[in-house]
Amino acid sequence: MTAPSTFGLSSEARNLHWLLTNLVEEVPGIQSVAVVSSDGLLLLSSDPGRNAQAREARTERPTGPRGSSADLATIVSGIGSLTVGAARLMQFGGVKHTMVAMDEGSLFVMSISDGSLLGVHGSADCDMSVVAYHMALFVGRAGHVLTPELRSELRKSLETEAPGSAR
Repeated sequence: MTAPSTFGLSSEARNLHWLLTNLVEEVPGIQSVAVVSSDGLLLLSSDPGRNAQAREARTERPTGPRGSSADLATIVSGIGSLTVGAARLMQFGGVKHTMVAMDEGSLFVMSISDGSLLGVHGSADCDMSVVAYHMALFVGRAGHVLTPELRSELRKSLETEAPGSAR
């Protein structure tokens, strides 16, 4: 993974970028990571080069490229909404985390704060308990700083990213 440029960002935003980079580099089997706001917008991504590709492809193909950060954000947001609805119907309280195991990989979704979500796409051979542990560490470190102001700053930094640039 190429470290994203954090020039011009607040120290909190730079710290979140560092935490995300550290999560991907330290945990074997993680393929991509997305932090999604409560309204489903991508805030942070482990695959920032693909963010520009996703924006470009939206003008050409409405669905965007398969496997992009934008696609992961959409999936994470959908699964988050589905599990919150299920928890309400069952009256079991809030959703802490969700894991989907597939033949060729896994998807992990964990609540951060205020409805924000951390989504991780892992390879088939990743150790699910190690991934979940490191996700919980990320959530514990990021949850208290992910304020509305910081979410807005992160969204603006993604929107102003020049197409084709390696953030």
